[in-house]
Parts: sequence; C-alpha cells; structure tokens
Amino acid sequence: MTHPDYFQVLVAVDQLVNTLLGGYADETLSSRAWRHKKDGSRSWPAWILDHLFFWQDGHCKAAYESEIERRQLPPSMRKEATNA
Repeated sequence: MTHPDYFQVLVAVDQLVNTLLGGYADETLSSRAWRHKKDGSRSWPAWILDHLFFWQDGHCKAAYESEIERRQLPPSMRKEATNA
C-alpha cells in the first residue's frame, strides 16, 4: 500500500473540518456549501469558497458533482456504488 498523495490528504483534512463543524463525515466543505446554496438555505459559504478558489470556475458546484458521482472512491468501488 502506498501513501496517499497530497490531494487526498487535503481532502481528508477538509472532510474532518466539515465534520467538526456539524457536516457529514464524507463530504467536503465546498460540497456542503453548494448543497446549501442549491436548497436555498444559505448561499454565502459557496460565494466565499468560490472566491477563495478563484482559479477554479464553479469550485463548489464541481465539488458537489464529484461527491454525487462518487469520484472520491477508488475506481473499483465506483462501479459497485452506481449499480447498488
């Protein structure tokens, strides 16, 4: 087994912070922010995060779609997850 790359470590830290702030354990702050914007409960977190990641167009929306498509899972689990 190899050590995860830096991006995976950053995602894990992001998910930990999200969980400590009352979010779901397997969700990033950006995905959560987009989910709240989408349901109309609050839009300011997505605005802030999208501006922090200004070099990524639609950062929060992309993070949300990544969660929906289960791109955070290992490839072997993605197919099983969509067929379940």
